[in-house]
Amino acid sequence: MRAVVYERYGAPDVLELRDVPTPTPRRREVLVEVRATSVTSADVRLRALDVPPGFGLFARLAFGVFRPRQRILGVELAGVVVAIGEEVRRFAVGDAVFGLTGARMGCHAEYRALPEDGALARIPEGLDFEQAAALPFGGTTALELLRRANVRSGERVLVNGASGCVGAATVQLAKHLGAHVTGVSSTANLALLRALGADEVVDYTRGDFTGNGESYDVIVDTVGTATFSRCRRSLEDGGRLVLAAAGLPEMLAIPWVAMTTNARIIAGPVAERAEDVARLAELAAKGRLEPVIDRVYPLEHAAKAHAYVDSKRKRGSVIVRV
Repeated sequence: MRAVVYERYGAPDVLELRDVPTPTPRRREVLVEVRATSVTSADVRLRALDVPPGFGLFARLAFGVFRPRQRILGVELAGVVVAIGEEVRRFAVGDAVFGLTGARMGCHAEYRALPEDGALARIPEGLDFEQAAALPFGGTTALELLRRANVRSGERVLVNGASGCVGAATVQLAKHLGAHVTGVSSTANLALLRALGADEVVDYTRGDFTGNGESYDVIVDTVGTATFSRCRRSLEDGGRLVLAAAGLPEMLAIPWVAMTTNARIIAGPVAERAEDVARLAELAAKGRLEPVIDRVYPLEHAAKAHAYVDSKRKRGSVIVRV
């Protein structure tokens, strides 16, 4: 099969399209013929080993000290089950599915074997493969962050970096929970945020949300620019700051903030859960969650897709058609 492989950390030009062995599904695994995948912030960070401050050593130990241990990137996919291993019960050959592989990656390829009890669900009617591939990474992250923040109906939620993959899902899911949502992005993306349901928008090129005199029950930062010291005056009494891209300094501040204020910082890795992927399918089928796709590249142009994500100009997802 064809796959996009990298043997060293670096810029997008480290990626090469190669022929590699096609996996065989083992016991309780399904083999998915990948029709679409994506290039997420996780993919570009791991390709360049550009991780949040303080986590460089941990990242090398986890993913490869001198060179990547997993040579094929890609954390989300959509495709068709073409073979199943022994004792598989949840899926059958011919099922159209989408889901996440997380730290196991490997989706930038024509085939990927996955455990049947992993973060995998059937694609709902009305979504094509590219739309389905745009759902799980941002959607499951947003679900988990809002769950940890215990967002309730009527609360005021601000999403910093609201036009990205995670941000766009957070805006929609917070609205689904009944929150009053403010989205922060650049001028070019404000119309998108309104279309996704944001009640208010802030153009960060024209002003800082921390100086607008407004306060929020929850601030969700998806881009790593909203530190507690910057945001504390914008948090309501008992407010929660949710950091999707926290570095070690922000993580170490969590107990101090809890001891000295009545605010909370919420951060840490997000697990991939089958029930969350199934929930995304349900919400998408009901029209409550819309995938946002910026650009689509063929597999052979995966390096160009990475370069575009590196530019930090993307909105929603960048899809790779396999």
